[in-house]
Amino acid sequence: MAKRVAVVLAGCGVFDGSEIHEASAVLVHLSREGAQAEVYAPNIPQMHVVDHVKGQPTPERRNVLVESARIARGNIKDLATLDVKGLDALIIPGGFGVAKNLSTWATQGKNCSISKEVEGVLRAFHAAHKPIGLCCISPVLAAKIFPGCEVTVGHDTECEQWPYAKTAEAMKELGCRHVNSQVTEVHVDAKNRLVTTSAFMCNAPIHDIHDGIGNMVREVLRLA
Repeated sequence: MAKRVAVVLAGCGVFDGSEIHEASAVLVHLSREGAQAEVYAPNIPQMHVVDHVKGQPTPERRNVLVESARIARGNIKDLATLDVKGLDALIIPGGFGVAKNLSTWATQGKNCSISKEVEGVLRAFHAAHKPIGLCCISPVLAAKIFPGCEVTVGHDTECEQWPYAKTAEAMKELGCRHVNSQVTEVHVDAKNRLVTTSAFMCNAPIHDIHDGIGNMVREVLRLA
């Protein structure tokens, strides 16, 4: 039986939704490993819409589920319908949509709130001892919900290669343990069954990011 993995998206586009390369890499690696991806997204308005050419918000309004369907080629379900009983694992790619649509991390940092639906799904998989894969910014969701967990978003010292390293410091302040890692590496928190990797938190070649996500997917499936 193929393992069934829920993939939760947050829109379509790095600045206001799911990071498309990360989401695609997750789906490609799940397919390569013989797993069945089931894609979900919350049926909610985006926080805002960003013009990805100008890097600036626009007056436009979009829906997270409708936008996520672009990545899923239309094969997507409302997150409200997710039933953890029929699934073996959960993966949430990164992108600013995680910090804007799935939570308020983008505006409130460690004092953020997380969407009730998203928190409910994360807690359900955690309670069922089913693995959770998180990449890029999405490990902040675990840091907020599971105090004492171990995660990585890459490095905790800001530099040209690691421009978002302050995220690690904010996560530490929430009580979690941050483990420095390279972009192709993952960290496995065996107790909480969390698998994390930095992806585009690092200024790295896209193939390295793709490889790191592949390692995350394989570890998630190994634990499933």
